[in-house]
Amino acid sequence: MALTVPAGADLAEARLLIGGEWLRDTTGGAQEHLYPGNGRVNGLVHLAGAAEVDLAVRRAHEASPVWRGLTPDVRRDLIARLGRALLENADELIRITTLEMGAPHRFAQWNPSYAAQWFAYYAGWADKVEGTVNPPFPARGMNYTLAEPYGVVGLITAWNAPLVFIGMKIAPALAAGNCVVLKPSELAPYSSLRFAEIALEAGVPEGVINVVPGGPDAGAALSQHPGVGKISFTGSVPTARRVIEASAATIKPLALELGGKSANLIFPDADLDQAIPLAATFGLAAMSGQGCACLTRMLVHESIHDEVLERVKAQVSTYKMGDPFSEETTIGPLITRASQERVLGLIERAEQSGAGSLVMGGTRPTDGDLADGWFVRPTVLDDVDPDSEIAQEEIFGPVLSIMTFSSPEQAVQIANNSRFGLAANINTRDLSLAHLLASRLDAGSIRINGHNGMSASAPFGGYGESGYGREGGRAGLEEFLHIKNVFIALPDTLPDPS
Repeated sequence: MALTVPAGADLAEARLLIGGEWLRDTTGGAQEHLYPGNGRVNGLVHLAGAAEVDLAVRRAHEASPVWRGLTPDVRRDLIARLGRALLENADELIRITTLEMGAPHRFAQWNPSYAAQWFAYYAGWADKVEGTVNPPFPARGMNYTLAEPYGVVGLITAWNAPLVFIGMKIAPALAAGNCVVLKPSELAPYSSLRFAEIALEAGVPEGVINVVPGGPDAGAALSQHPGVGKISFTGSVPTARRVIEASAATIKPLALELGGKSANLIFPDADLDQAIPLAATFGLAAMSGQGCACLTRMLVHESIHDEVLERVKAQVSTYKMGDPFSEETTIGPLITRASQERVLGLIERAEQSGAGSLVMGGTRPTDGDLADGWFVRPTVLDDVDPDSEIAQEEIFGPVLSIMTFSSPEQAVQIANNSRFGLAANINTRDLSLAHLLASRLDAGSIRINGHNGMSASAPFGGYGESGYGREGGRAGLEEFLHIKNVFIALPDTLPDPS
């Protein structure tokens, strides 16, 4: 079966949206967009340079009084309308997501509804932003706080789930009263641009949402711009270091959601019928392994290792690697040829160095319809050295590393032996043990006997090199607010009206 997508400009042009106007001629130039499923050109991306970033920030500032001047109930209704508009345009957005990043339809199809949940949730916060009244001492008076927007915030997002990041970042930023300049990855900007167009159609004022696709130069320009009050960034640790460096000149606050190497602990009393499909799905199948919170390290109690390994092999063998547009496909391509080569290199070095035993996968298709795409077969490595490269580095591919432990203490030690700390799963029927482990694991999100993704109502974020700041819940809203204290001196006695 030939791949569904032929050669050609299926995605047309990705232009910039600044102040409600679409720009094609930019100082950042342009680059061809390649479809990961077959490596062929299927679009053209115009890139922002520093000049376009500056223009976008200025247009956002011009729109800020308009957006902030709307009463909270009006902003609430507009944000809620955005969520509904995502659902109304879901089929188109799903197709774009697959075309721009090769996401299997199984993954792409839930992106619009997932993003819509975040808009629905944060619409409810838009009319509930409150300050506090504080005890006035030592002086007599009234002491209170105001929770205010930054004005203009910069949002820098990764390529692996553009619509999801829009929900996680734009929805709370708008609810807090900010205007935004969004810099999506140049590798997958199309769904972000279509969303911005949908926002205009839904009635969001021009300049409130600006989208400037670009590479490192655009990210640096946005991070260091004095007109940007805060940066919220999702991406890799090396890129985050550049964002931190660029933002230092203006002492800009940051929220960073970075990489992960999440551990999945499976104890002897775990419900394996539930735990193994979850472990395989969120370990290597979800997003074709290209997710920051993927459970890529499976820690198995030594007494059940053999049974777990056989179950994992059986589960992974049911996954189909293939055409992303096919309903049957579980594993799609990686985002670039360089990503494919990097992942294959990590697997090869692990096997050659004795850091792990290759159980299945570890190769790419070399003939047939998939040979020109950037695919890596779903890979399972057993008996992995917890200190090895394959166990320590974020892989961003369909690779699951299995390790064993003999005690809860050793499981915690192995799980915490990482510079990352984004998420962890615990599988046990002993809830006392589960709660104790949850307090000992160095990760921002702990899931016990299940997985709820990244809920809009709960804070998501990491420890260590997984970053800082939170997305979701009240904490996610507060990332886009800063606090002002107001004190009014009052007399000790009532004034004489005469």
